Formats: sequence, C-alpha cells, structure tokens
Amino acid sequence: MAAPHLMPAAFIGHGSPMNTLERNRFTEQWAAFGQAMPRPRAILCVSAHWFIPGTAVTAMAKPRVIHDFYGFPRELFAFDYPAPGAPEIAREIVAAVKPAHVGLDQDSWGLDHGTWSVLAHAFPAADIPVLQLSIHSGESLAYHIDLGARLAPLRERGIFIVGSGNVVHNLRRLDRQRPDAGFEWAERFDRAVRSVMTSDPASLPSVAQHADFALAVPTPEHFLPLAYLAGLCQAAGEAASVFAEGGTMGSLTMTSYALGASPAKAVGQGAAAAAAPLPDPHDVPPEQTNT
Repeated sequence: MAAPHLMPAAFIGHGSPMNTLERNRFTEQWAAFGQAMPRPRAILCVSAHWFIPGTAVTAMAKPRVIHDFYGFPRELFAFDYPAPGAPEIAREIVAAVKPAHVGLDQDSWGLDHGTWSVLAHAFPAADIPVLQLSIHSGESLAYHIDLGARLAPLRERGIFIVGSGNVVHNLRRLDRQRPDAGFEWAERFDRAVRSVMTSDPASLPSVAQHADFALAVPTPEHFLPLAYLAGLCQAAGEAASVFAEGGTMGSLTMTSYALGASPAKAVGQGAAAAAAPLPDPHDVPPEQTNT
C-alpha cells in the first residue's frame, strides 16, 4: 500500500448554517479546496459547536448528524451528512497527543453543523470517516495551540485536520443591511489576525491584546478552532495562507486559512454571491440561533 499523502490542514470560517444549502463565493472556495487535495484517510474537525469542559474525540462507528440551531428552514433540519465514524482512528488520535488527555466519546455527540455545513461542499459524498474533537472550555488559547501541534503527526497518516469557526463572531452586533461587508472594527481585527497567521502563527495569543478583540471575540468558541491550525503551523515551521476572505452582516468574518496546500487565489468581496444570512431577527434573535 502506498504511503499516505501529507495532508494539508485548514481553518474555515463557516458563518450561517444556511451555507450548507447555498452556493456562494465562500462555499465555492470550500468545494475547490476539497477537490484540490488528496483524498484523506479520515477527517478530524474541531468545531466551534462542541464546546465543553473537557477534551474528547468522537469514537462511534456511526456518528449522528446534529441539527444544533434554531429558527432555520425545514430543509436545513432535514439535511443529512451520513459520514461514517472511525473508532480505531479515535484511539490513534488519543495516543498521538499523549501525555495530553483526550477522552473517547462513545455516544454523547456526533457531527454538528460546524462540521457538516463545511464538509457538505468540500466532501459532498460523505464517504470519508469523520471525527470531531471537542474544544475544552476551561483551557487557555496556549493550551489549544499546543494541542494542535500535538496533532501534527496525524497529517502524515492521511488525516485532514480542519478547524471550523469564525475569526470575528459577534451575533449581537449583526447588521442585515451589510450582507457582504464587515464593520470597520471587524475588518480591522480580521486583518490583524491575518497578519499573524501568515507570518508567525505561534504568536496568535498576542491578538488578545488588540483593541478590537472584545468586540470581535465576545465569546471564545468560534475563535479557538483557529488555534489548532496555529499549532499545526508551529509544528510544521510554516505560516498559513488565506484562501477565502471577507465579512458578512457586519460582525462576522469568513476568512479561511490553509497549511500545506496551494489553494486557488483568495476570494474576497465582489465575487459571486454573499454568504448565507441568518433568520429574521424579528422571528429569532441572532444570539439564540446557536450559529
């Protein structure tokens, strides 16, 4: 059997769950990224939506598809992504990061929309084993960067590691009149993070001192998946590259990064359709959608 390819790694700004069903400039770039890379042996996703007081990896053979949001159309709740799990790879992940501890989740989680909204475009056949790694809610940014670095040997074993979140994610500040743009503060913070990720990813903790950090990252769960790519970059001795960028609804940015890949030219404002919206705030307040 041929040796597995060294897999790229990525962080993808996933935005609204409705991106699952829509075709826009961001989802087209996710699809292009998936088509350009070698077929993974398995996919390990660090999703913003599994944020718990512990670190665990899904270890069931058939992970359930979780529709963990509110106020969206029936079609989104009906969406299925029946990818298999891989208990043996879960055990491999646990061994790879020692002495850091990762528990085996046999039945409590599955695949949430942070994972399948992106993979629906990158790997639409749902025929590659998919596992999720939880984000430990009680640990520091440095912990998550270190854990990302510990995952690096898995790339040599054919495992594609992807973080799914958003660099800027403030649902209380959304402006539906800005479908394809960010507020000045959001774009300013996004540029600062981009400067770090494309030069010295290991220094990602420094952005916590940025003047716009509190607005851009009012809660940590959507930002922390980026720390895993920063750790992988540190382990590889390489910086990340940008393959999609832009703001949406004022207070979200969709910027996505890759390591070890040469994706197509970054897509920014003015190309194809804007990212998918959230439900009407008169029906469901944005902060209650679990987006």
